[in-house]
Amino acid sequence: MAKSTYEYAIKRIDVDPDKELKDRIKRVFDENFGRYGYRRVGAEINKETKVNRKKIQRLMKEMELFASQPRGKYNSFRGAVGKTAPNILDRKFEATKPCEKWVTDVSEFHFPWGKVYLSPILDLFNHEIVGYDISRNPNFRQTMNMLEMAFNGRKDFGGMILHSDQGWQYQMKRYQIILKEHNIVQSMSRKGNCHDNAVMENFFGRLKTEMFYGHEYEFQDYYTFKTALEEYIVWWNSKRIQAKLNWLAPHEVLTNWNANMVR
Repeated sequence: MAKSTYEYAIKRIDVDPDKELKDRIKRVFDENFGRYGYRRVGAEINKETKVNRKKIQRLMKEMELFASQPRGKYNSFRGAVGKTAPNILDRKFEATKPCEKWVTDVSEFHFPWGKVYLSPILDLFNHEIVGYDISRNPNFRQTMNMLEMAFNGRKDFGGMILHSDQGWQYQMKRYQIILKEHNIVQSMSRKGNCHDNAVMENFFGRLKTEMFYGHEYEFQDYYTFKTALEEYIVWWNSKRIQAKLNWLAPHEVLTNWNANMVR
């Protein structure tokens, strides 16, 4: 064997043919805070170069890059404390335009130093969080703050549906009056049926999996966690791609819709 052939063969032994792809996988994984599994990593990479997702799954497994799995939830049901509403949404989670269907709920976070509650509103058109409030207590002021943020810059909702569970805050007379004043139709899940608000449940599951579970002790106080939660919501709206949105982020979907409306 020629010396040059031998030396070339030795050099090739140490060459990883997937090194460039692995570097791109690691970059996408890190840029999204380790929250993406192989499907979303693959969707990001395939925006530039077509790569089989099974190959990305195999390489991520070799690199030990894994996304966590979701756990349980907070329940705000306290029985009949006011007037409930029928399930008008009826699991029809698709929307054809912004401000056609909104969903809301409250989620609880446990820490050694106490609890934190997140109350968001999600638009079913593009899964954007249009309003939210973070508080140490799940009180009615939190619900009001959430609505004020969601209503900011928006006026006539034209009979939009706002769906929730039968939590005590959504049975409050003041809450229901505010919805009527804004021409919003109230809808509620059936008692004890979390599947009636599945998209909101999925958001909470993703959020806790991607920035909370396994990181509880990194948040030393309420303000540190509140900042992280707010940053996550910004990332969710502006950057986090979703399969049901054709691998776009919520703000990308809204931008495309607005552009089409102008034409």
